Amino acid sequence: MQERAAQFLLILLAFVAFVSLGLPDCVLGVAWPSIRVTFEKPLGHIGAILFCGMGGYLVSSFLAGQVVRAVGIGRLLVGSSLLVAIALTGYSLAPAWGWLLISATLGGLGAGAVDAGINTFAASHFSHRVVNWLHASWGIGATTGPLVMTAALAGQWGWRGGYAVVATALGVLGALFLITLRLWDVAAPGPGDAASSSATLREAIRRPIVWLHVSVFFVYAGLEATTGGLLYSLLTEQRGVAPTTAGIVTGAYWGALTAGRVVFGQLAVTLSRRAILRMATMGSPVAAGLLWWSPSIWVGYAAVALLGFLLGPIFPTLISVTPQRTGEYYAPQAVGFQVAAATLGIGLLPGFVGHLARFLTLEVLGPWLVVTGVVLLLLNELAIRTGEH
Repeated sequence: MQERAAQFLLILLAFVAFVSLGLPDCVLGVAWPSIRVTFEKPLGHIGAILFCGMGGYLVSSFLAGQVVRAVGIGRLLVGSSLLVAIALTGYSLAPAWGWLLISATLGGLGAGAVDAGINTFAASHFSHRVVNWLHASWGIGATTGPLVMTAALAGQWGWRGGYAVVATALGVLGALFLITLRLWDVAAPGPGDAASSSATLREAIRRPIVWLHVSVFFVYAGLEATTGGLLYSLLTEQRGVAPTTAGIVTGAYWGALTAGRVVFGQLAVTLSRRAILRMATMGSPVAAGLLWWSPSIWVGYAAVALLGFLLGPIFPTLISVTPQRTGEYYAPQAVGFQVAAATLGIGLLPGFVGHLARFLTLEVLGPWLVVTGVVLLLLNELAIRTGEH
């Protein structure tokens, strides 16, 4: 009975962690107009903040497996979440532009480690259904963050006050991890055991299935982010859709993605993870093809919702099958690599397609999504044949 209560508490805390992870992710877009006025920077300087954050994220997520081996999952979560809270506090207090960039780098370091750490733990300790719901709960935080910043700006607290509120939430998360540290250490190997129960960085790098799964995450994350990032531009600049309608359709894409995680999480009771991945990866190129074809504007809208719904379960399900495909021994390192690869896909592929659109028009998005969806399907099938036993 006590063990079940502890497991329930860990699941509940993991949900809180994913909501908290989502909180700061979409705040910058709302805060940036005010931030750039404060520091007298042009619009394009948002890229410097994003670059610093992504750099920190890549480093910490890639090395998260090493840190877990050294200090254990509980201490990683405590330290990383507090580092994010410190970084967000740095945003709210930054006296100069350089301090903002330092805060962005620290925030990326902390967020990448939390993301990789909690995903590593979830892959080994929670059911596939729970993992899908965890990732759906990230959307709650991503939706709430911009609302918090909007309220702060409307209430005359300013962008600094908005970041202070988000920093407080992450500080509370760090405190919760600290209070429940013993539960994480009991549920996962401690520092002394971790070294003998998980692979070293060098061992994991030398395993082909690990790199195959890294490729899957890079392609998937790029597919998801490119759709969400360029859809609004495609609809408004290329297809003549009104900005308000295009905004609603883009929001529906992200809403459908979250709904897909909830629905497929429930279906995981009766469907295998392999079946869910095959259904999603086979259906995604079809949905992308409908968006490309779009014989009517309503077919295009439906294709957007269908694509989001089918993409939804892919990331959490891939996280869930990682120990099965790579082996439990390699999983802690593999998950960190995968999160880093996903971050790289998000950072590189939308920009690449945007560059293509300068020469081929934004309609290049449709065929690119189809081709990328087919590549994702083939990589997943190869991973099934190579890694699953």
